[in-house]
Amino acid sequence: MQLDTSLLKWTRQPRSCTINPDKIEIVTAPHTDLWQRTYYHFRNDSAPVLQMTTREKFFSFVVRTQFDGRRRFDQCGVVVYLDSENWLKASVEYENETFQHLGSVVTNGGWSDWATTEINASVRSMWYRLSRREDDFCIECSRDGTVFQQMRVCHLQAAQGEISFGVYACSPEDSSFTAVLTHMALLPCQWGAHDGQPPDADL
Repeated sequence: MQLDTSLLKWTRQPRSCTINPDKIEIVTAPHTDLWQRTYYHFRNDSAPVLQMTTREKFFSFVVRTQFDGRRRFDQCGVVVYLDSENWLKASVEYENETFQHLGSVVTNGGWSDWATTEINASVRSMWYRLSRREDDFCIECSRDGTVFQQMRVCHLQAAQGEISFGVYACSPEDSSFTAVLTHMALLPCQWGAHDGQPPDADL
């Protein structure tokens, strides 16, 4: 089911944006980012985030991103932003003319991690599928929107009841670029229940 873009609300406004039923364009402002503490010992909570809220405990959200990032760490992708200290994001982050980082960040209680793999700098489009099963999440990516590959499975401690999810774009350094987001859809949860070892009785 196509996502109704009228349900999306800004947590922070970008430099400029255009929102249509089938396409969102975001122009980033310099020095905008999401990161908390770990390793770098700074805290950034300034990225534009466009989200909707839901109490649905089992769903998948799909989006195609297109980007023309040209400065280190320019990025756009999917996000679950609950508050400044509890969120997750997945994106391609531009690094240089040779490679970029395809990765994800999960932040619990004000501490971020960063899991990445290098991809060619020529990649200018990526699909994401974000799936929720209660307070656990699966992030997948795809080059064609058909075959998705798992990036990570993670837990958000604060993802109880109603959550917010959607898209974001930012430029942590002195840069600005245009992110184009299309093919946004809400689906029944595409991340199946685990069929292996049963859960521990006390969990």
